[in-house]
Amino acid sequence: MEQKLLLRSFNPFITCKICGGYLVDATTVTECLHTFCKTCLVKHLEENNKCPQCKIVIHQSHPLQYISFDRTMQDIVYKLVPNLQESEAKREQEYYWKRGRFCPNAALPNNNQKGRNSPAGVDKKVENNPQQPDAELVDICLESRTETMIPLQKKFIRCSSLVTVNLLKKHVAKQLYNDLGKYKDIDIHCNDELLGKDHTLKFVILTRWKQRAEPLKLQYQPKLYI
Repeated sequence: MEQKLLLRSFNPFITCKICGGYLVDATTVTECLHTFCKTCLVKHLEENNKCPQCKIVIHQSHPLQYISFDRTMQDIVYKLVPNLQESEAKREQEYYWKRGRFCPNAALPNNNQKGRNSPAGVDKKVENNPQQPDAELVDICLESRTETMIPLQKKFIRCSSLVTVNLLKKHVAKQLYNDLGKYKDIDIHCNDELLGKDHTLKFVILTRWKQRAEPLKLQYQPKLYI
């Protein structure tokens, strides 16, 4: 027997306990499995190492390493809330376009029809500039933190801002050991802070590197086992 349920009956399970809105980029704390908007949770953890909901200590010094994007939850939210995904995509595009920057999601199938998704008043020169995607490329420098490790032959890399720390670890493992499986034995740091494997370079720049003009400097070293 089918039963119709109101959307508001699901709200306690699909809303962020920090901002009160529907989950966007749903991110879950791996220690207690509570889920929040990514931007809300990251901003909270920059000043507090406890879960905003249950107050459990996530980690004393590196709580950002114990959060993970929850694709299943985000898919559920987008299916339950009409037009939420489209409205968030539009807001993201407007944010980048107003600042004259390339939107990383603008190349998706639903967004590549000329002019249809362009917000009113957007400068067409910016929208159609073939050089604009370069705004999302990142220059990074990979250096060893220990004198015993062999330095990379090519330590300067230009890659997408969506590349994750985990992928960089595999790159280092391939260069040093010619064995991708060794990536689990490598840590990558930025400003003496250990980076989580799921962090993208864009996230690292916004939260660790900020307004610096020089290339992003990351340091790698073997994990320390006790």
